[in-house]
Amino acid sequence: MIGEDRQITEGFFPLHSALFTLHWLTAAMDTKILIAIHKPYWVPSDPVYFPLQVGAEGKASLGFAGDNTGDNISSKNPNYCELTGLYWAWKNLECDNIGLCHYRRYFGHRVRSNNLEDKKKAIFTQADYEKLLGQYDAILPVKRNYYIETVRSQYEHAHYKKDLDEVETIIAEKYPDYSQAFTTVMNRRKLHILNMFAMKKTLFDQYCSWLFDILFTLESRIDITSYSPYEARIYGFLSERLFNVWLEKQHLKEVEVPVIFLERVDWPKKIREFLARKFLGKKNQ
Repeated sequence: MIGEDRQITEGFFPLHSALFTLHWLTAAMDTKILIAIHKPYWVPSDPVYFPLQVGAEGKASLGFAGDNTGDNISSKNPNYCELTGLYWAWKNLECDNIGLCHYRRYFGHRVRSNNLEDKKKAIFTQADYEKLLGQYDAILPVKRNYYIETVRSQYEHAHYKKDLDEVETIIAEKYPDYSQAFTTVMNRRKLHILNMFAMKKTLFDQYCSWLFDILFTLESRIDITSYSPYEARIYGFLSERLFNVWLEKQHLKEVEVPVIFLERVDWPKKIREFLARKFLGKKNQ
């Protein structure tokens, strides 16, 4: 009996150890991909996704977590767009890996069909994210190529030049070691847009600390009361550029992946607006 007990006991500990290790590894890969959402819409059922109602302050609940709890800037959503969700996650969410997508666009496998169900099936799962995050520091959308514009000139034609200039001044004052990265990004013709990514939460926290310090400083220096509702989304627009500046300085191991747009994108209209901004000075309203 003693021998049998020893065999049982000796067999138990390796099994227990293996289960503990498996549990630890699972916990270590706690990945949350935020879905910024502001109206009723389909969301993937994969547990990696965390639907977050952005701009939730004063709005009816959609049945998801809202960005108006804990430390939050939910009321700033008309100006900060999905960044109110980003701020909420930075201050209130605990996980190991984190990412951001939007209710109408997700990272996924390349799909050439316009069928909605085919698009949904192509959306990344938890396994897809964790495989890539095991190999790379950051998952990013494929860069948009402006071809006939630099990043700086595109912003100046689409928005207000003075705001970008003030951001450059703030970086020179508060983060001078990022000034060269800012210049480099502004002189390029390609840019990661859409405010989509996935990375380790520790990197995300560093990015948010840097980003919101710059944006809150800018907010204290400029007056946007005369801006149209579109232009009032200034901090969301600027953050797309600043994300690239931050990335330029980090020298991370990055991977670019396709973006799945659940709704059809009117590319001819976007191209017409792009050309009208550049050659006719017509800004979006």
